[in-house]
Parts: sequence; C-alpha cells; structure tokens
Amino acid sequence: MALGNKVAAEFIGTFWLVFGGCGSAVLAAGFPGLGIGFLGVALAFGLTVLTMAYAIGHISGCHLNPAVSVGLLLGKRFPASELVPYVIAQVLGGIAGAAVLYFIASGQEGFQAGGFASNGFGEHSPGGYSMVAALTAEIVLTFAFLFVILGATDKRAPAALAPLAIGLCLTLIHLIGIPVDNLSVNPARSTATALFAEPWALQQLWLFWVAPIVGGALGGLIYPRVAGSAD
Repeated sequence: MALGNKVAAEFIGTFWLVFGGCGSAVLAAGFPGLGIGFLGVALAFGLTVLTMAYAIGHISGCHLNPAVSVGLLLGKRFPASELVPYVIAQVLGGIAGAAVLYFIASGQEGFQAGGFASNGFGEHSPGGYSMVAALTAEIVLTFAFLFVILGATDKRAPAALAPLAIGLCLTLIHLIGIPVDNLSVNPARSTATALFAEPWALQQLWLFWVAPIVGGALGGLIYPRVAGSAD
C-alpha cells in the first residue's frame, strides 16, 4: 500500500476518533435529562476505533494515535520511515475533527468552549486529580492499550476479533481514566481539542504527549518479551 493511501486513511480515521469521541463529550454527555455521561463517552471512543479498524485497518493499520505508532515501531510492527508522516496525518486529522465539532457546537445559542473535552490535571481534572496522578494514569493505561493492540494483532490471535478487543479496551481505559484527566492516551486527540479550548489546555498539553508516548513505548517493548516467538 502506498504511503499516501496510508496517511490519508490515518487522517480520516483520527478525524473520526476526535469528532466521534470528543463530540459525544461536548454535544451529548451533559444533555439535560438525557446525557450519556462517562459511560456513553467511553463507549463512543471505543466505537470510533472499532468502526475504523474494520474500515481502514487493511490500509494503514488504523493507528490513529502517535503513541500507538511509537509502540508498534518499538514492537517491530511498523517501519521507522513512516512514523513522522503518520504522526503528522494523525494530528492534522484530529485538528480537522475538532474544528468541525467546534463549528457545530458553536451553533448553539450561548455556546462557550470552556475545556472543550480537553485533557487536564489539578483544577482542570474532572475529579481534581494531581499532575502525578494524571501522569501515572496516562502511562499505565497507554501501556495497557498497546499491550492489547499487540496481542490482538499477533498472528497467533484470531484476526477477525482484533478490532473488537481493541475497541473494548479503549472503552475500558476511558471508564478508568475520564475522572482523572478526561483521558487522553493519544497526543493527537489532546492537541486537537486543546487548540479550541481555554488557554490552560495548551499549557498542560505537554503531559498528554509525554505520558502516552512513554506508555506506548513500554507496551511496544514489553509485549514481545512476554509473548515470545511466534514460531
């Protein structure tokens, strides 16, 4: 598959992840009397990855996330030559998704962007969690996500079920992490919403690049050692 096809797929897939996942938080989570809450937002993020895994997994691998690309690189599932184009496509796709979401959300009378589903710690954490708590959660949950991705896509695992396992894993880690920092595990997703939120979101964005990439790298390094040889 040509690199151009792959990065186009990553752009569209990350657009869908941000628009669908963050859109559920911005538009539907707090809807009076009918809001979907944490559970609905977590499920929405899982569904974006599940649907796109079937749609573009055969084109680009459906990373949709710089931390996933780094983890797959270190797990020897992804070539280093494609890392930068993938990350650029993911970030731009996420920003495009956030821009369309902002345009729709701003059509409501009295709209204020506020946090705009951005990730944050301290006073900007949904549950008031500290920077250290957010850092720890992001590393551990991104590690778990990469471990599941690498396991589900191992050639010894049932290939048809991989998207389901990965989507459900993303739902689960959102259920754990949303109260801590709105959960990122994805620098592209965090960057996209931070650009449209109040200034604090960009000030805290560094954590949501560093921690997911560390967690993804750990997953990429540790899974092959646990799984052993496929022969």
